[in-house]
Amino acid sequence: MLSTLLRILAVLVILMGITAPVMAGERFISGGPDLTAAILGSNDFSPGQEVNIPVMIQNSGLIQYVFTYQNQLSAADLPNTAKLMTVTLGSGGTPVTIESDPQLLGDLPGGQNIVANFKVKIAPDAPDESYTLPLTIKYTYLMRADQYGTDMLQYFYKAQVDTLKLPVRIKPEVLLNVTAVGSGDLNAGSTGYLNISLKNIGNEDGKETIVKLGQNGNSPVVPLASSVFIGDFPKNSIVPLQYKVAVSKDAEAMSYPVNVSVAYKNRDGDIVTSDPVTIGVPVGGRIGFQVVTDPVQINPGERKVIQVTYMNTGTTTVYVAQARIFTVDPFTSSDDTSYLGDIGVGQKKTAQFDITADPSATVKEYGLDSEIMYRDSLDNDQVSDRIKVPVDVTLPAFSKIITQNPYVILVVAIGVIGFAYFRLSRRKKKSP
Repeated sequence: MLSTLLRILAVLVILMGITAPVMAGERFISGGPDLTAAILGSNDFSPGQEVNIPVMIQNSGLIQYVFTYQNQLSAADLPNTAKLMTVTLGSGGTPVTIESDPQLLGDLPGGQNIVANFKVKIAPDAPDESYTLPLTIKYTYLMRADQYGTDMLQYFYKAQVDTLKLPVRIKPEVLLNVTAVGSGDLNAGSTGYLNISLKNIGNEDGKETIVKLGQNGNSPVVPLASSVFIGDFPKNSIVPLQYKVAVSKDAEAMSYPVNVSVAYKNRDGDIVTSDPVTIGVPVGGRIGFQVVTDPVQINPGERKVIQVTYMNTGTTTVYVAQARIFTVDPFTSSDDTSYLGDIGVGQKKTAQFDITADPSATVKEYGLDSEIMYRDSLDNDQVSDRIKVPVDVTLPAFSKIITQNPYVILVVAIGVIGFAYFRLSRRKKKSP
C-alpha cells in the first residue's frame, strides 16, 4: 500500500516537472486562408477599350479556437494568413488581352484585403456577352507547428493554388475606325474639304446616327460644318463623309489633329455618344509667290511698261489670278493691274504694269509692293501676302540724253548750222 502511494507521488512529481511554468503560449486552431476576389467598380467594358482593372482580394479565413498553455511557444505565423501571394490574371479564351505581368502581393492576414491592378485591352470586335476571367492566386500558409522541448518549433507550410472567377461584360457599342483621310487642296490660310471613310468596327448597330467632326485643342484645322446625319450605321459598314474646314493662316505644312465621334440610338432606344477618335489631317503650306525677274530699269521722268514675272511657290494651283502693283512717290501708274490666269505649282506668269518715274526721282533701287489675287479650289477669293518688286532708277545713257531731250537737240542743231556757215564763209574768202 505504501509502495503504491510512493509510486503515484513520483508520477505526480514527474508530471508537475513537465508542466512546470516556463512561459505562456497560444495555440490556434482554424482552417487555412479563405480567399475571394471582385472587381472594384463596374465590370462593364467597351469593345476596343484599354483599361486598368482594380481587383480586390479578400481573405475571409477566421481563427476558430485559441488555446493558451503554460510552457507553450507561440507560432510566428497564423494559419489563416496567405503568405507570399502571387496573383495572375488570365484571359481564359475571352476576347480580352491581359497586358500586366503576374503580381507579387506579399502576405494577406485573415480579415484583410488587398488590391491588385491589371491592365487589359478589349478586342474591338468583342461580342456583347458576359465572360469570366480566371484569377490564379498562389500562396503558402502555416498548416501546423510542432514543438520540441521548451524552446523549438518546427513549421509545416502548405503550398496552395486558388483559381477564382472574375465576371466581366462587354457592352454593345459602336466603335469607330477611320479607314481613309483625304484633304485635297487644303492649305494654310484657306478653306477646303476634308474627306474621310468611317467604319463601324464595334458590336452594335447604330440608329439615327450623327457623325461629328470637332476641333482638337488648339489645332489650326477648324470645322465649318461639324455634323453629318447618316442614319443607320450597322456593324462592319463603311460610310464616306465630307466636311468643310478652315485652316489658320499661321499653319505649317504638316498634319494636324481633328476629332471624330458619333451620336446614335442603341438597341435600348438610348442616345449614346462614342468616345472621340483623333485623326491627322494633312495641310499644305500657305500659298506664296515670288518675283523671279531682274530689277526693273527706269529713268527719272520716264514712262514705261514694265514686265514682272511671278512664280507660284505654294503647293497647289491657283485660279484666275491677277497681279496688282502699288505705286508710291516718286512713281505713278496708269495701269496697275495685270491678268495672269491659272498658275500651277512652280509655274511662272508675267504681268505688265504701266508706271512713270517722276523727273526728280532719286537714282537708287526701290521696292514696290504687289499682290496676287486669285481663287482657290473651292472658288473662294484669296489674296497673297505682299510681294516686293525691285525697281532700279538709273541715269539715262548719253545717246538717250541727245535723242530724247529737245533742248540738247536744238543746241546740237545750232552748232551744226554754225559750223557749216563758218566753213562756207572761209571758202568764199579763199575764192578769187
